[in-house]
Amino acid sequence: MARPTRARPEAGLPALRRGGAVADLLFLYDCATEESSRLRPIAERLGITVQAASHAYRQLARRGLVEVRDGLYRPTVLGVSWLHASLGALADDLFDRQKRLPIVRSLRALAGVDLARGDPVRLELVEGRLTALRGRTDASRGRVGAGARAGELVEVGELEGILAIAPAEVTILTVPAARLGDPSLSGTLRRALTPRPPGLIGARGLEAIHLAERAGVAPVTRFAAGAAAAEAASLGVPSTLLVLDEELPRLLGELAGSGRPRVSVRPLSTGRVGRGRSRPRREPRHEGR
Repeated sequence: MARPTRARPEAGLPALRRGGAVADLLFLYDCATEESSRLRPIAERLGITVQAASHAYRQLARRGLVEVRDGLYRPTVLGVSWLHASLGALADDLFDRQKRLPIVRSLRALAGVDLARGDPVRLELVEGRLTALRGRTDASRGRVGAGARAGELVEVGELEGILAIAPAEVTILTVPAARLGDPSLSGTLRRALTPRPPGLIGARGLEAIHLAERAGVAPVTRFAAGAAAAEAASLGVPSTLLVLDEELPRLLGELAGSGRPRVSVRPLSTGRVGRGRSRPRREPRHEGR
């Protein structure tokens, strides 16, 4: 066996990036807490192959941290010290990181109905607005801190669960530059938006804004329309953006740098705009005591 050398403990989570670091810790811990005369039972408990367990043993033995003693795989004195120090450093690192995480204990939401103090509520996104509705659910939930009328802001505490958000689609209607002088283009736009699609409607560039105004479309987001659509999509609100065909690459570039919402592009002449579907996305967990 190699001559034991002074082993330095693993320094928290960053140390686990080293290849084999997790296997080393688990192997040595198993040797310290179980009695095994063969590698197969150790490998089965760790969920690894016997070859991987054998490799972990050789690596640890080379560092003087494990040995076969009285027919059993056991940590050396140095190994026990290293294991305690490594697990302690990992626990301290995890505790320190957890302390710095912002955990939401309470928040404000829009009261979807009249709510009284102490009412159990579920939290949902309604047209992009965090809304408190009466009743419990397995998803995001809490309890009303102070009563509020429907449409008012309400304090919700004792938060638990996860709020699932279905990211919405951004639909881009491209306007052919060659048709800007066509008087029928306004009617084409009105028909494409009939019935009016849900969510946000935006226009990028002077030509697109002018066309929307000429068609009587209102309200229209005209400033930072790409960023607004991306933010709306992240909150489950679909968007329709109008843009000159030659400006499309720039708009797509803006969207690509804004959380990458799901985008569909179609020429204005293809007809009505529909609602897209997306998979739900998990938001950070609200942890309650």
